[in-house]
Amino acid sequence: MIEQTITQLNQLKLSGMARALANQFEQPGTYEGLSFEERIQLLADSESQDREHRKQQRLLKAAKFKLAANGQAIDYLHPRGLKQSQIASLLNCQWINKAQNLLLTGPCGTGKTYIACALGHTGCLNGYSAKYYRLSRLMLLLTQAKADGTYTKALQTLAKIDLLILDDWGLEPLKAAQRNDLMEIMDDRHGSSSTVIISQLPTEDWHHSIGDNTLADAILDRLMHNAHRIKLKGESMRKKTIRN
Repeated sequence: MIEQTITQLNQLKLSGMARALANQFEQPGTYEGLSFEERIQLLADSESQDREHRKQQRLLKAAKFKLAANGQAIDYLHPRGLKQSQIASLLNCQWINKAQNLLLTGPCGTGKTYIACALGHTGCLNGYSAKYYRLSRLMLLLTQAKADGTYTKALQTLAKIDLLILDDWGLEPLKAAQRNDLMEIMDDRHGSSSTVIISQLPTEDWHHSIGDNTLADAILDRLMHNAHRIKLKGESMRKKTIRN
């Protein structure tokens, strides 16, 4: 009968509860002193934990982070102007809950992408959806969406992402259509979701890099007014790794 019950639980997609029930019968000495209510609670707790884990794994897979980064592995010893207190504050994810943005700037190789992916990883573990794009790749995908008639759906999908990470901001000149696409994205996300911008350019150069004064004002106003800022400096951490 217990095997039939476990099979039924798996068929009902209650795999966490099924495993917990199997454990209870495989280790009777551990559970025999518990009341019926306590054993049921353990089954429910196991199912809840199993679902939470599966959700985290779905979010991490969908995010497609460039790097397998972890907030616990961020390097604070390398001299690049990174404040541990600021990262600790960001790792609590309240800024995502409040739909605030993050602007990450600094020279190539100073760990900007790693930090962004680490924050995104922590966000996923806390139940927030995330997605990583190189800006040029995202612009290409939106151009393709216009061609196949899915542009509106693509914008709606982007607007629903809790944490959107855009890498290589300002690396390539923007075309007029791409500036309009950026405006649509930022306007949809303004006040409702968080965006991380990663750039080698200092923020004071972003206005010029966008290439249109009116759109630059509108885009940057939506990005910067509620943004946290991390400005890294120093030589590339990759050079340090090579020397070591």
